[in-house]
Amino acid sequence: MKEKIQKISIWKIFAYFIIYSFVGFVVETLFALVNYNVLESRKSFLYGPFCGIYGVGAVVLILALRYFNKNNYTLFLGGCLVGSIIEYIISFLGEVIFDARWWDYSNRVLNINGRICLLYAIFWGVLSLILIRIINPQVDRFINYIKTKINIKTLKAITCAGIVFMIVNALASGIAMNLFLMRMSVENDLNIKNKEKTIEQYNKIYGDPEKVEFINKYWGDKKMIMTYPNVTLTMKDGSKVYIKSLLPDIKPYIYKFD
Repeated sequence: MKEKIQKISIWKIFAYFIIYSFVGFVVETLFALVNYNVLESRKSFLYGPFCGIYGVGAVVLILALRYFNKNNYTLFLGGCLVGSIIEYIISFLGEVIFDARWWDYSNRVLNINGRICLLYAIFWGVLSLILIRIINPQVDRFINYIKTKINIKTLKAITCAGIVFMIVNALASGIAMNLFLMRMSVENDLNIKNKEKTIEQYNKIYGDPEKVEFINKYWGDKKMIMTYPNVTLTMKDGSKVYIKSLLPDIKPYIYKFD
């Protein structure tokens, strides 16, 4: 594929996204297992073991850090800056679009609106050093190896199919999340922002038996809370409600080690 961004082919950028989204899923799963003794979903999409923020973060870092790759010091500082910007934007968009937060650093030192904090900025800096100096060269070797084993036509077909799948996956996940949060808000009479509008939308959608049947079959409460066990809703007063607290009969994890 000749199309390139920052001298990196579109195919390779997509490969980065898939690889690092999977790696992020593994890292997050192990993090929850080690710190909370729980095996739970840590993925961003309904389908497939992908944690999208890692994929997006890795791609943006790889592209953006080309401007900071003078030495390890500038690479670290660039990683702190770029990583924090990525994290803030994703958190902000999640709250604007879904009125939900996937993480909250309000109890961390030197945080900004609970979206980013000093500790994780440093983490992004260290991660950038490891990513650019150690991990990504190995990923590049793996990608180049794959290219020698698959002809260009097959590679293009796989890439196109993968892109379509991830777009549909992202759209389905977004729609399902919106419906889930709407359902939880209305059925539990939560005092969220735009409550009247949400109730109106809820009545319109859930007043259709065919839509309700489809939603319950594919995007029911158990499916959603098992996929997104730590999602929260923000109330009018700024307080947050963990959705799993509204569904006490559903275990929001695969297995919990006592």
